[in-house]
Amino acid sequence: MTSALFDVPADSFEAEAAFWSDALGRPARLGEVDTDYAVLDGLTSGLQVMVQRIGDGASARVHVDIETDDVEAEVHRLEGLGASRVEAIESWWVMRDPAGLLFCVVRVQSPEEFAAHATMWPDRTH
Repeated sequence: MTSALFDVPADSFEAEAAFWSDALGRPARLGEVDTDYAVLDGLTSGLQVMVQRIGDGASARVHVDIETDDVEAEVHRLEGLGASRVEAIESWWVMRDPAGLLFCVVRVQSPEEFAAHATMWPDRTH
């Protein structure tokens, strides 16, 4: 797998690119050949790809998980960027980004990759 993409309507593109740039702490740059893409470079090399079974009647979708050493603090930070809480499940939160796409904020899943690649925020450890 080479990429994960958030497919959004044109009127949500700039806000969506800004949200994920701020959420992941990586600058968004417009594609050099095709400006319909905003590229966020330098993310972790420990990306897992999974297939998840969801409830009957739910629409198929793709979502990302953001891992953190402080779930509640990260959820609060992302709310400040325009995300909203959808549902608490066990130890994580399902959230919705400004364009309405779902994503999750989860506890650290890969400690070695997290230690090597975690973004450090000024007001907290990670």
